[in-house]
Amino acid sequence: MQPQEEPVTHEIGKRTYIVAPVEPLDVDGVRTLEVGTGLWLLGFIALLPFYGSLQDDGRLWWLWSCLAGFGLGLFGLEFCRRRRARRTGSDD
Repeated sequence: MQPQEEPVTHEIGKRTYIVAPVEPLDVDGVRTLEVGTGLWLLGFIALLPFYGSLQDDGRLWWLWSCLAGFGLGLFGLEFCRRRRARRTGSDD
């Protein structure tokens, strides 16, 4: 068992900050974007049967917000996949 490093303290003004020696998570964001994009698509599909009702109530923007979230999620997903490929050196 390795000896644990002591946290480092920084005093800035009247505040003291304690910084623990913790390695950052190796997360590339691809799975998060896949789940989020899928949920936006699911929301869009779930709202489609209520198109007329949403239009009558002035809430049709809910449907288009889901579609916009899905579209932006696709752009973000492609961005994160390319970033992951550059980091790992693979042709993902």
